[in-house]
Amino acid sequence: MYLDELRNQINDIDDKIVELFVERMKVASEIAGAKAEKNLPVLDMRRENAVLQKIMEKAGEEFELYANTLYHTMFDVSKSYQAGILMQDTPLSKEIMASIETPLMEFPKKAVVACQGTEGSNAARACSRLFTMPNTMFFKSFEHVFNAVESGLCRYGVLPIENSSAGSVTEVYDLMMRHKFHIVRSLKLHINHALLGKHGADFSNVKEIISHEQALSQCSEFLKSLPHVKVTVFENTATAAKYVAECDRDDIAAISSPECAKLYGLQVMKNDIQNNQNNYTRFICIAKDMEIYAGSNKISLMLSVSHHPGSLYRMLGKIAAKGINLSKLESRPIPGKDFEFRFYFDMEASVYSKDVITLLKDMDFSAEQFTFLGCYSEIV
Repeated sequence: MYLDELRNQINDIDDKIVELFVERMKVASEIAGAKAEKNLPVLDMRRENAVLQKIMEKAGEEFELYANTLYHTMFDVSKSYQAGILMQDTPLSKEIMASIETPLMEFPKKAVVACQGTEGSNAARACSRLFTMPNTMFFKSFEHVFNAVESGLCRYGVLPIENSSAGSVTEVYDLMMRHKFHIVRSLKLHINHALLGKHGADFSNVKEIISHEQALSQCSEFLKSLPHVKVTVFENTATAAKYVAECDRDDIAAISSPECAKLYGLQVMKNDIQNNQNNYTRFICIAKDMEIYAGSNKISLMLSVSHHPGSLYRMLGKIAAKGINLSKLESRPIPGKDFEFRFYFDMEASVYSKDVITLLKDMDFSAEQFTFLGCYSEIV
């Protein structure tokens, strides 16, 4: 009975808190109007710090940190609400709105597409899943794929961005900072790794195994069982298979796909050698221009924030205030700056929502650097 009484007290307190919260938000709306008249920004750090100091003093030593956290969240919600009232359209929001006024209904079935590697690569497999009739152009490096798209040589490019076992493809993330592009679709592709060698070659005689570094990482447990075998990094799994097929050695093998065994006339020495049978690689399809198709429900963006305590927390608070799920957060060092990072976000959201457009405008205004990478759908 005593517990029920305490819960009733909590209910009464919650009712008062909600009433006061709604009242506070209404006043915040009036403040937004006053700021608009005087052309003042949403953020007023001096005012926030003064309020926080006063609140922590009132809360006392036992509860001051909890009060600080509570009011930081309150400020984030209030600023998000004010931003929706104050924010004018930005070049980005205008471009997005123009794009969705006449939405693209069907993803192209055929196009000129840039891929890293050679025929039989996992990127080529991803390309075939994304397009019914792709005209695939192969390039030596990931950067060449970005260049092909940016220059207009290829309308699209397909790039691996992360693996369920080995993690992010950091080289691709780093290249994102240096190129202008948009993500128009993504794909999760199941990856099955096999050890390929020449026909008639004996697995026990293998002295060297070659493959891409991501494939080697995804098969690390298998490689640990072969401590005396040399491991060599190649630019691509399919390129590695092709090299084995063309060289005159029978003591070298490649970690590649079973499809490459058929393609290059090799035998499968060992199959399913990846650490995890539930092994997926996520690929992104990039284009030079913004393309938003009907049904797009995933947003990717990059940004950097000021190098001060709480800067990233406040940016995350803007997303939380809109009730949006953040499905990925990746950080990469900014070249030339010590211990400063650029952040990559994946959000489960669509630009067809007014709240999302308001959030993007707010983030664009608040971040030191902000890049909208695209709104798209993902296929599995």
